[in-house]
This record gives sequence, C-alpha cells and structure tokens, in this order.
Amino acid sequence: MSADPPHALEPPPLPRSLLAVWPVIAVGALAWAVAAAAAFLVPSLESWRPQTLAGLGVGVIGTSIFVWQLAAVRRGARGAQTGLETHLDPR
Repeated sequence: MSADPPHALEPPPLPRSLLAVWPVIAVGALAWAVAAAAAFLVPSLESWRPQTLAGLGVGVIGTSIFVWQLAAVRRGARGAQTGLETHLDPR
C-alpha cells in the first residue's frame, strides 16, 4: 500500500453560458414585475401586493450589491469579492 495521497481530480470549468448572471437577473426581475402587475390589476390577487413589492425590493438590493462588488473588482479594491472577474466586460 502506498503512502502517497491520491491525485485530486479537478472538475472542468463551467461553460460561459452557465456563468452569465445578467439573464438570470433579468428573468427574475421580469417575473416579479409581472406578479406585481397582476397583484395590482387583478382584484382577487390583492393579497399578493406586499410580497410582490418585497420581491422587487429585494431584487433591487441584491442587484445593487452585485453591481457595487463588480465596481470594486474593477477598481482593484482590497475588500472586493473574489471570483467576479469572469463577469467583467473584456476591454
């Protein structure tokens, strides 16, 4: 029996299409906007109003934090989140 540790296999990198964040953000925002519109236009869905507005608000806050972290990565801030380099525009 060998004392050498087994070689760790590294998983292949994810395809670029699975790393795209903006389509996910756009679909989520659109879904919450449609739900909010339905809540305000359909009288029987009146009870949905607080949840749909909260969903839109949380989406805006989350997207703002993501954009803020992207800006920090662009300017090279020490406290910036790592791993976001793949989401930057190649310039």
